[in-house]
Formats: sequence, structure tokens, C-alpha cells
Amino acid sequence: MNSINFKKELLCDFESAISRTTEALKKEGFGVLTRIDFHSKMKEKLNQDMPPLVILGACNPSLAFQAYSRSPDVTSLLPCNTVVRQLSAGRISVEVAKPSAMMEILGDPELTQMACEADLMLKRAIENL
Repeated sequence: MNSINFKKELLCDFESAISRTTEALKKEGFGVLTRIDFHSKMKEKLNQDMPPLVILGACNPSLAFQAYSRSPDVTSLLPCNTVVRQLSAGRISVEVAKPSAMMEILGDPELTQMACEADLMLKRAIENL
């Protein structure tokens, strides 16, 4: 763990890691709003090959609405990005942006404190993979 994200390494295939991550997020009240197949886009746009990397845009509607109600500027920092990337065959890294670190950008201590609840939920999701 570091100051901007929670991270865990899994020993499984790539698609299983995405499924497990999506389910772990769901158990904590987060739905996946978006899926960006980053590696496919880099191949399509730049003809560059890279290991599989998917960005899942996760959102807990209740927490997101509370944050939005406090400051509409928060929408620039939503949803919570969750990265699933292949390190090597059968070895996957799952990383989720720490909401409190993102909210610090706005300079509102109350908003940052609110994001700590999301931190706990996302940390649990990653730990339960």
C-alpha cells in the first residue's frame, strides 16, 4: 500500500482477476460504471503492444452523491479507478485509487474525511480478493 492506492497481487488468469475484482467491489456497494481496455486502445490508436491492462470505473452511488452534494467539483474525480494489469502469465496486479488522496486535491478537509469511508470499503474489497 502507498499513499495513492491500495494494491494486491493475484495468482490467476486475467479475466478471472477482473471478475473477482468486480465481485469484491460489488460486495462493498460499488458498481462498475465503465471498463476501459487500455491495452486494446493503445494497440488500436498507436499500434503498440502492451500487457493486458483494464481500468474499471467503480462507483458507490450513495457515497458519490454525498460527495457531490458537498462539492459539485468532486465529479472531476469520479469514478474510483480500479486497475487490473497483467504482470506476467498468471500474475495480476489489482490497484484501486484511494478516494481520500483524490479528494485532498480539492482542499476540503470535510470532503477528504468523507472519502475515508470509501477508503475503508475499497481496502476491504482489495483485501478480500
